[in-house]
Amino acid sequence: QVQLVESGGGLVQPGGSLRLSCAASGISFSIYYVGWYRQAPGKERELVAAITSGGSTNYADSVKGRFTISRDNAKNTGYLQMNSLKPEDTAVYYCHIRRWIGPYEYWGQGTQVTVTS
Repeated sequence: QVQLVESGGGLVQPGGSLRLSCAASGISFSIYYVGWYRQAPGKERELVAAITSGGSTNYADSVKGRFTISRDNAKNTGYLQMNSLKPEDTAVYYCHIRRWIGPYEYWGQGTQVTVTS
């Protein structure tokens, strides 16, 4: 059975940091792309960052220079390090993985990130 379990969300002050984790089980993690999405109330879900199995990354313009996506294939886990957080980063963050061959993709349960003073 495939599972994605997210953790690391919470409430933080502006300028603070959080590290989100996405732990996968039941798959060969190394052959999946990993992405982080977020959705704020009243807004569409948007891609925040993505990383390939080879380590290539891309980021939304709004988070460049502040967020870093990474992965540890030995631990079957993807990460999103979030620094210099702003109130506009407040959203539910979702982990997403997609197999590089075949119609297989999975979503995490979501974790709330709230940035406020």
